[in-house]
Amino acid sequence: QVQLQESGPGLVKPSQTLSLTCTVSGGSITTKSYYWNWIRQPPGKGLEWIGRIRYDGNTYYNPSLKSRTSISRDTSRNQFTLQLSSVTPEDTAVYYCAGDSRGSWYFGSWGQGTQVTVSS
Repeated sequence: QVQLQESGPGLVKPSQTLSLTCTVSGGSITTKSYYWNWIRQPPGKGLEWIGRIRYDGNTYYNPSLKSRTSISRDTSRNQFTLQLSSVTPEDTAVYYCAGDSRGSWYFGSWGQGTQVTVSS
């Protein structure tokens, strides 16, 4: 059973870069066919997909966030990382990492989520 855990600062100042890490256990992030995703939920709103990194390192981003988003990985630590630049209070949300084992947009494994607040 794959397990995911988000980590990172809970408070980020406007205009700075938000950086979160997802640590994966119970499976390798290089396992073929897996996609590793970042998703967020602003207060009072629905889920928003941010982007994903495939098992081979290829990345895909939500067009609305692409200019500010970078997803990378550290295979030696079995982790993948989200960086979101130039944040504003509208980026305040619970951020989740999630695994998709087939590239089918079915997220079978989720982290517990981490609250990130953008405020001065």
